[in-house]
Amino acid sequence: MTVEITRLPNGLTVASDSMPGFETTAVGVWVSAGTRYEGEDLNGAAHMLEHMAFKGTERRSARRIAEEIEDVGGHLDAYTTREQTAYVARVLKQDLPLAVDILADILQHSVFAEDELARERAVVLQEIGEVNDTPDDIVFDHLQAVAFPGQPIGRTILGPPERVSAFTREDLLRYMRAHYTAPRLVVSAAGAVNHRELVALVGEKFSHLPQGEGDGRDPARYVGGESREKRQLEQAHLVLGWESVPYGDPDYYATQVFSTILGGGMSSRLFQEVREKRGLAYSIFTFAHSYLDCGVFGVYTGTSGKDAPEAAKIIAGEIHGVADGISEAEIVRARAQHKAAIMMALESSSARCEHLARQLLIYGRSMPPSEVIARIDAVDATALGRVADRIRSSKLSLAALGLVGKLEGFEKLSKRFH
Repeated sequence: MTVEITRLPNGLTVASDSMPGFETTAVGVWVSAGTRYEGEDLNGAAHMLEHMAFKGTERRSARRIAEEIEDVGGHLDAYTTREQTAYVARVLKQDLPLAVDILADILQHSVFAEDELARERAVVLQEIGEVNDTPDDIVFDHLQAVAFPGQPIGRTILGPPERVSAFTREDLLRYMRAHYTAPRLVVSAAGAVNHRELVALVGEKFSHLPQGEGDGRDPARYVGGESREKRQLEQAHLVLGWESVPYGDPDYYATQVFSTILGGGMSSRLFQEVREKRGLAYSIFTFAHSYLDCGVFGVYTGTSGKDAPEAAKIIAGEIHGVADGISEAEIVRARAQHKAAIMMALESSSARCEHLARQLLIYGRSMPPSEVIARIDAVDATALGRVADRIRSSKLSLAALGLVGKLEGFEKLSKRFH
């Protein structure tokens, strides 16, 4: 990796990762602002703003934005998370100036026309409806809400329909002025890119960003609890979660490796026991979601209503089993899986671009792959035991949706994990 980083006088960070032999460039803007930076009255604003950024500027219509990037065979995309919002372009190397110009335009000169906002409200409401109709998607929002009740980080990224329906142009402008400030933005590029030329482009095009360092982020407080919703579905969708580690925690990589051993692949304990041996579920997996100051570790499965109690018991048994002893072969295999996934992803310019930007926003520096690999290799049985103990000492969070009538009561189920 040939990583170069420059901080402009206005506080904006410019980063590049040159990849010899590439004819294309991925370039994007990452903003340190997402759902957890919204007040309750603005829940969904970060996501709506991401949509509206492409709907016209002072010198480009929504159609013109699409045509200009596609005229050169390029592609624009964006996404919103609980802590970040990203706007990304992929173009041939000679079209990097156009991509930077478009990104700068939509993030500094969007007009948020009322007719476009009315149309996009309807689009986002359809998106919310689609998620609500997808049980193995919406159940994760339910888990987040019980893990962090009454807090911005526990709210949905899309926002509630009633709030989305009421968003005004001024709401979006207020959110943008508060959070889209130069010190909280990273412009990152990877592939065919010259750092000096990129810095010059960004310095010229991103000269109208507001200043301000404050992030408006409330500290997260894990609580735990349960959400059960009976629906006439084909399955019971279960997510069981526990308090986990933030990005900077010494056991961050141990938690990732623990997740892989427990339910991260076809050789994992849960996959083998729940699916292969017992046939109780088609889908079962673990996840370890970290944030700046908190985290959630969890297990998802979709099973029949009658098998849901048994599946929950097996999950508890396997967590205790991992806590009581992990073989060296399992550790070596999980470390290899984790390292391979990271290195394979970094063969993509888009992934390298995102990886660099996120590291700068999270850690304030670029972490070379060799350092990441060393940290994964350092994970041993002792570290994995600490992770297991943290999970077993945490209060359970449960989100259950569908045919959940036969599932044990919350207190009884909780005791299985202690």
